[in-house]
Amino acid sequence: MCTAVVSIDPDASFPVLLAGVRDEFHDRSWVPPGRHWPDSPKVIGGLDLQAGGTWLAVDPGVPRFAAVLNGIPVDRGGARSSPAKEDRLSRGGLPLRFAADGELGKIDTARYEPFYLVYGTLDQVRLLSWDGQALTDRCLERGLHMVTNLGPAGPDLREGFGMEEINARIGYFQPRLAAAPRPTPRTGSTEAAWGAWAPLIEGDGLDPRDPRALVVRQDFDGRPTGTTSITLLALGRDSVRYDFNAAPGVRGQWSTVE
Repeated sequence: MCTAVVSIDPDASFPVLLAGVRDEFHDRSWVPPGRHWPDSPKVIGGLDLQAGGTWLAVDPGVPRFAAVLNGIPVDRGGARSSPAKEDRLSRGGLPLRFAADGELGKIDTARYEPFYLVYGTLDQVRLLSWDGQALTDRCLERGLHMVTNLGPAGPDLREGFGMEEINARIGYFQPRLAAAPRPTPRTGSTEAAWGAWAPLIEGDGLDPRDPRALVVRQDFDGRPTGTTSITLLALGRDSVRYDFNAAPGVRGQWSTVE
């Protein structure tokens, strides 16, 4: 279950802070953030070697960013069918599209599995949701937001696969992140720059099989799965800070992406 944490404060020197926890099958190949796309040379992100897209992309010069989470289909009693394999588009292309172009254009939802896309600039952060039946796009207000594979945390969070674990995760981490001093990650090591956020986003010491865990380890149909990377991204008025951890759960694995 992937998770994105977004903190929005238009009055801060870093108006947008994003923590992205990526959960994936361990045998799905990828490489760490870089400028991997010749057609979009300004965009930085990790590269999914299976589909060629990314889970998070940023153009630091604007700055703007986008991060995608797989969604879980909702049943509203309407017809829904998954896109045919030959027609299906990778959700990992969506962050690239916004980071490169600053817009998403028309999205052919019939060709996508459900997703949540957190995207924005210094001026506005939005959440685009496709649940298999409805496409919605809304602006996120000032404050702290958590988004999971079942959507944004809040009173309208719906039931679905993994709901018990997601409720436990939100109940544990959201108040702790909200109470932590908001970072101003200008210089220094990841731990120094991100302050109280860093150990929380690293999992706060919870066992990876704890129902509340943010950094997880699981098995799905015999395939090892779990948290494969963590991103900390800060969009500032005069700089962008991008920290990446390619080995969650192992101390000292943070690096700052130049």
